[in-house]
Amino acid sequence: MENEVEMDCDSPIGHTDNGILYAFLKIIARIQCFFRIKPFLCRKKKAFVMKILIIEDEPSLRELIQRSLEKERYVTETAVDFDSALEKIELYDYDCILLDIMLPGGSGLDVLARLKELRKKENVIIISAKDSLEDKVQGLELGADDYLPKPFHLAELTARVKSVLRRKHRDGEHCVSVGNVRLLPDTFQVWVGVKQLDLSRKEYDILHYFMNRPNRMVNKTALAESVWGDHIDQVDNFDFIYAQIKNVRKKLKESGASIEIKAVYGFGYKLAIE
Repeated sequence: MENEVEMDCDSPIGHTDNGILYAFLKIIARIQCFFRIKPFLCRKKKAFVMKILIIEDEPSLRELIQRSLEKERYVTETAVDFDSALEKIELYDYDCILLDIMLPGGSGLDVLARLKELRKKENVIIISAKDSLEDKVQGLELGADDYLPKPFHLAELTARVKSVLRRKHRDGEHCVSVGNVRLLPDTFQVWVGVKQLDLSRKEYDILHYFMNRPNRMVNKTALAESVWGDHIDQVDNFDFIYAQIKNVRKKLKESGASIEIKAVYGFGYKLAIE
């Protein structure tokens, strides 16, 4: 049985206000990165929502990119200079990094080199006003997946992000299929045979989470953290999860789906294929 991870390393310990604890854990994380060992305080959560780091010093462009990606339901974080970029990549993991080359305090290419030293596998798209052949070649040799010169259209950037994430997580496929159910992440559609399901955003997110983990046990806490985010630790119970899953089950059954979300007593749920 493969458990979903219940504790999140990618945020400041549940947004705690205890500065001393956060500082201590931050030091521990740096030591772990330095010695290239896996965290022993917690394990990396296999996040359902794709997380993107935007390393860009120009405020208006950074904000535009952030808003555009969040409309596509990505979780975004930002770094505004070389030092904050290094801190982010050393402490946290991301699905994709948008990297400007010219940063206050250093070069984005050195950030890319540091990623390589840490043996991290994030997809990297360089976004830079320096459209020189030398920079392109150096960036790609250091492990960048794509190079987008400024100025660019946000639609093109979003398409390139989707492309690299599709190659990474779905072997280039445009849909996730389990049984007779097809889920299209690029358009947020779900089809059972030739019938399209009408799902709310959270219902879609729940189904997407399970379809990426067919026949695997899913802990209720891990599901809640992945779909609702790290603020889930502020709620008193999981009644809202039960209600959403009940709705998804009903819609799948009424549409004749060959998959079913089943409760596993004392643990959580599992997506079963009939």
